[in-house]
Amino acid sequence: MDNNKPLKAHLSMFTAEAIWGLMAPLGKDAMNNGVDGISMVSFRVAGAAALFWIASLFIKRERVEKHDILLFAGAALLGIVFNQCLYTIGLSFTSPINSSIVTTSMPIFAMILSFFILREPITVKKASGVLIGCLGAVILILTSMSAANSKVGDIRGDLMCMGAQLSFALYLSVFNKLIKKYNVVTVNKWMFAWATVFIVPFTFGHVAALPWADIPTKTWLETGYVVAFGTFVSYLLSIIGQHVLRPTVVSVYNYVQPIVSVSVSILTGLGVFTWPQGIAIILVFSGVWLVIKSKSKRDLAR
Repeated sequence: MDNNKPLKAHLSMFTAEAIWGLMAPLGKDAMNNGVDGISMVSFRVAGAAALFWIASLFIKRERVEKHDILLFAGAALLGIVFNQCLYTIGLSFTSPINSSIVTTSMPIFAMILSFFILREPITVKKASGVLIGCLGAVILILTSMSAANSKVGDIRGDLMCMGAQLSFALYLSVFNKLIKKYNVVTVNKWMFAWATVFIVPFTFGHVAALPWADIPTKTWLETGYVVAFGTFVSYLLSIIGQHVLRPTVVSVYNYVQPIVSVSVSILTGLGVFTWPQGIAIILVFSGVWLVIKSKSKRDLAR
């Protein structure tokens, strides 16, 4: 057994979340300057599909069972289509600060879904940590409801980003065994291929109507980051983490995103940091230690 596997898994998840944290302000800026939310989703999905299939040419081919190919379609709907559509379009409405803070709602969904689907126990520590984080999310949403501009937040975008977390948490719980069955490139190439089939036919006309010649080079570079790093590289790293770590632990790494996103958003002027947001961050981070310290089903059986 590779003793470095847990360390690699944790480092992979941390790096993936840091990349996603930077993606929020860069993606928001791109969507403020020529590329709308629907087009951004299309670029992310189709671009990543192409990159993963190209990457698969340079590794040993892995045979995928026919029924698993169909299962990848379901995984793509929850893990990519619903998740990315809701998050990216939600980000186009709300601030990058709020979108990243809302991602911390995933442990709430992961804990509940893992209890029903994977029979993971809900311990007192885990429940307490998640409830504290939930209180922070409620404060954030209440702040958005009274916000005067999108730099503070927008309730529509916040709720869509939260829906994205529910979708991804459901994907982690339902398709946990499928994710661990194949290597990271195989999992992603099939998931993104299916996601492209689901999304692009409905968005192609919208993308074709973009004012391509008028979109600044900076916007294209930011879009390129979203596709190459915020999608291709980060999904590779996250699957490495998902192969080893429990869904609840994977979801806890979402707490890395606000640190990166808040810092970059304030420095670039894309977001305005308020005291209620600060209180929300303190609350959701306070729940991290309790969730991480909770025991898994495997731990309790020892």
